[in-house]
Amino acid sequence: MIKIGTALFEAAEQFEREKGISKEILVSSLCDALVAAYKKHIKDKDAQNVEAILDDQAGEIGVFRTKSVVEVVEDENTEISLEAAKEMDEDVEIGDEVKIEVTPQDFGRIAAQSAKQVITQRIREAERKMVLDEFLSKKGTLITGIIQRRTDRAVIVNIGKTDAIMPTREQIPGEYYKPGNRIRVFVLDVKETSKLPQVIVSQAHAEIVRELFELEVPEIEDGIVEIKSISREAGFRTKLAVWSNDPSVDSVGACIGPRGTRIQTIVGELKNEKIDIVRYSEDPVEYIVNALSPARIISVDILADEDDRKEAFVIVPDDQLSLAIGREGQNVRLAHRLTGWKIDIKSQSQAREIENNADNSYYQEDAKEDYIEEEETVDEIAQEAIEETNQTGLDEEDEIETQEEVQE
Repeated sequence: MIKIGTALFEAAEQFEREKGISKEILVSSLCDALVAAYKKHIKDKDAQNVEAILDDQAGEIGVFRTKSVVEVVEDENTEISLEAAKEMDEDVEIGDEVKIEVTPQDFGRIAAQSAKQVITQRIREAERKMVLDEFLSKKGTLITGIIQRRTDRAVIVNIGKTDAIMPTREQIPGEYYKPGNRIRVFVLDVKETSKLPQVIVSQAHAEIVRELFELEVPEIEDGIVEIKSISREAGFRTKLAVWSNDPSVDSVGACIGPRGTRIQTIVGELKNEKIDIVRYSEDPVEYIVNALSPARIISVDILADEDDRKEAFVIVPDDQLSLAIGREGQNVRLAHRLTGWKIDIKSQSQAREIENNADNSYYQEDAKEDYIEEEETVDEIAQEAIEETNQTGLDEEDEIETQEEVQE
């Protein structure tokens, strides 16, 4: 046996407190390292009956071979005679298994070198698994981190046991991420790598809005108010469709909060991003009208209502057209994503012009049809005239022939 004392156990316990890696992992790593070193020492990597046993009371560790008790030994590596086995244990019988210490002399230095490599590797594996398990459970949730540094393509955020990456596409446009500042980020994905798991976080994802509302609005957390849909252009504007499962609770009012306190907190968290809270409706016309707020709507015509094609034609007052469409089409674009409907918006004047053009087109089509009918009539008359001419020609020839016959 190799004397290791109690320092190892004390170090393992301290490591467990600091890193969260259990003492059993370190002990098993030490035993595995000792077995690997022994197999290398005896040049038998395939030996299956070798194990290391640690006596934590005595502070010793050794390598043991398991052998079967037989009458006649054929393989010394796996078998032991009954006589030799009884010297260790008088109660042993043929067919039993005994553990025999095979720790080589001066094996401590070799074991220590091997143990260092194996333990280091096991600690890294254990850390990687702990981080992976922890953040896999946090995937799709909000966490708080501290900005570490910026790179050309990402912001590095410390989230506890590891650093997370926030790519450019997941950052709020125009936002300055100052190192040392605390921020809330959404855990978008966790990727396993050969080192520590790679955690991808976001501040631009639409689900971060859902998480913030669940934190600030108790009615959403309790399931009384339900978020039906979210559409977001990070840093600019978000539309949120909500529905109340309790007729006595106003879904929009619950999200706004007393004197707007709840919505103001969320807007502050999102760096003053505009948020439109829309009342959800099963009626597509009403839902589209709500989604296009704050613009006033005159009418909504459903052009197509199929699973793969949903289109609506919306008419607004002339002075509301720019508001309904939004800057660079943002309002109608967000309404489309929120409702799932393709929305074509026209002002009253534009709609009237389209209607007039449609009427003119209708009259032109009628005139064209009349003209075609007239052409067809002319063709028929022409054809009849040709036939009549041909018939007349034949009659004249017959008349000439008759006159010649009379003269003869």
